[in-house]
Amino acid sequence: MKISQEELDERVSQAVENFMAGYGCCQSVVAAFSDLYGLDETMAKRIAAGFGGGVGRMRMMCGAVSGIVMLVGLDCGQTEGSDREGKSACYKVVQQLLNRSKQDNGSLICAEILGLQGHEKALCTYEASPRTAEYYKTRPCAAKVESAARIFADYLKEKYLS
Repeated sequence: MKISQEELDERVSQAVENFMAGYGCCQSVVAAFSDLYGLDETMAKRIAAGFGGGVGRMRMMCGAVSGIVMLVGLDCGQTEGSDREGKSACYKVVQQLLNRSKQDNGSLICAEILGLQGHEKALCTYEASPRTAEYYKTRPCAAKVESAARIFADYLKEKYLS
């Protein structure tokens, strides 16, 4: 794969722009890199759509983190069921990148990142939050999208530019 540091930086910026345009965390991250794997942006956004809000707004694993997992699968996921070595290699990369995300962001769990506890978490609904100026002020999500995109960009840099 031919990719420059400048292009990687542009993809990180694109992920944040996607989020600020109203896309979910996972959609934003996956769409910024999808073309590298022959996946068009529209299909990438559809595949990643249900992962927003910590998977269907259930506040489980952060959507941006889910985006990392999806991209690692596109980059090095095995395609043969009996390929245990390939599966293990993919799991290794997922664990490495998610460990970095947890270290950088304190958690992989949406509710924890948002500071939701107990009854607040239980009150999560399926209805998407309106994207208002107040929403963007009170949510760390744009920064988490940027972090996830940077972690994946750094992975690509190390793998393909070293």
